[in-house]
Amino acid sequence: MNALLFIQNEAEGIFTQVSGISLSETVAKINIWDLAVKGGWLMIPIALLLFIAIAIFIERLFVIKKAGKEDPTFMERIKDYIHEGKIDSAINLCRTTNTPISQMIEKGISRLGRPMNDILVAIENVGNIEIAKLEKGFSWVATCAATAPMIGFLGTVTGMVRAFFAMANAGANVDVTLLSSGIYEALVTTVAGLVAGIIALLAFNYLVALVRGEVNKMETHSMEFMDLLNEPTK
Repeated sequence: MNALLFIQNEAEGIFTQVSGISLSETVAKINIWDLAVKGGWLMIPIALLLFIAIAIFIERLFVIKKAGKEDPTFMERIKDYIHEGKIDSAINLCRTTNTPISQMIEKGISRLGRPMNDILVAIENVGNIEIAKLEKGFSWVATCAATAPMIGFLGTVTGMVRAFFAMANAGANVDVTLLSSGIYEALVTTVAGLVAGIIALLAFNYLVALVRGEVNKMETHSMEFMDLLNEPTK
């Protein structure tokens, strides 16, 4: 009977001690800044790559959106000017509009009187130049998307090497926390690299989609212009 009372008292004491521990004491809080610091110096190039990708994305977004703005009556006015023989007015309209489409149409108008194939080649050349202008900086975004995860993996590998090196030097006094803390710090760079790479990749694909939309519009308007030149004269 005394033994049962003793066991009961011990159990109640243990329960009281466990229940007295607050949740804030048992659950460690993760701070973003602390994680970045634990990642080491490799977090700097990862952060730099992310900054470059975001900066180029914002700049290109404004440029592509600006290039995509067009006057819905542009082609109709060009058609009227050409039918009326007002070539100078058509060229001035293209220059004041100042979009990739207007640059192509201006080049086509300047080649009037030459064979149709020459006009089409001139328009396509200008279109390729305008597309290249819109895609300026895309290679940097793609590089950031590919490089950031690789740097993160490099940080993980070097961190693991340091962790196992510390365990080897500890000899018989190996502590499990020594390995777990090393792995924990090493994986931080992988997380950061993957996050930066995903953001850069999404930004790159979105910009590519916008440019493809502009390319489709440019092709449509160039064909419309060629059809205009092929219309029979009244």
